Amino acid sequence: MPAIHAAWGALRASLDQHFSFAKIKNVVGLAGLDLAPLAHLQQKPERGATKDQLLSAIDGAIGQMDAAARARFVVLVAEEMLSREPALESRLAEQLARHGWGLADHHLVPLELFDPAALAELPEGPRTDLVKSIQRFRDGDLGGTISAACGAVDTAVVSVLGEPGRSFQEGCNRALAMVDLEGPLGALGWDAETVRQFVGNFRGALNQGAFVMQTLRSRMGDVHGTKPVLKPLVFDAVKWAELFVRTLTVR
Repeated sequence: MPAIHAAWGALRASLDQHFSFAKIKNVVGLAGLDLAPLAHLQQKPERGATKDQLLSAIDGAIGQMDAAARARFVVLVAEEMLSREPALESRLAEQLARHGWGLADHHLVPLELFDPAALAELPEGPRTDLVKSIQRFRDGDLGGTISAACGAVDTAVVSVLGEPGRSFQEGCNRALAMVDLEGPLGALGWDAETVRQFVGNFRGALNQGAFVMQTLRSRMGDVHGTKPVLKPLVFDAVKWAELFVRTLTVR
C-alpha cells in the first residue's frame, strides 16, 4: 500500500490554499490531533502566527505519531476537508493519484485496489460495501475486508434475485443465470458456438470464484480480527467481489 505521508503532502497543500487558519485547526482537531500544543499559534492583527507556521507545527505533531495513528489522522483529515469543501474532490483526487491514493465517496483509498472512476459506475448499495472493504483493507482490518467484500456481492445478488441465496455460492450462480451474456456477444457478431463456449467457461470461472469467496468468508472473514489471514488472498477476494458486482449489476 502506498505510504500515507505522501497523501498528507497533497492534503497539506490544499489546506494551505483553500482553508483559513481557523478552519485548518478545526479540521485537524476533529481528525484527532491534540490542539493543546498548538494553542499558542493564533492569528492576530500584529505578530500573529501564519498558516505556514501552523502547518509546520502540525507536521511536527504528525512526526511524533506512530504509524497507525498517523494513517488514521490523515484519513480523517481528508474526510473532514471534503465534508466542508466537496468541490475540492476532483483537484485533490488528481494530486493524490500521483502518490497512489484516490477518493471514493469522499473516502481516501489506495488505488492498488480500485479505480474510483470505475467504482462510481456501480450501484450505490454494493458500491458502499466495496468502499467499506477498501477502508478496512487500508486500516489493516483484513478479516473485515473479506466480510465487507462478500457483503457487496450479497447486495448485488439480492438486487438481481429479490432475495438472498441459500448459500453464497448458490445465490451467485442463480443471479448469474439471470444475466444475459449471450445477447450482447451475439450482437458483436460472435458466432453461436464461440458464444456458447465463452459463456460456459465464464460462468464456470465465476462459480469457482464464488466458492473461493465463500470459503474465505468462512475461514478468514472476521470483523473482530481474531482469525488468521493471508493478505494476498484478501486482495484477491476484493477483486473477485468487484467482478461479481460489475457482472451482476452493470448492463
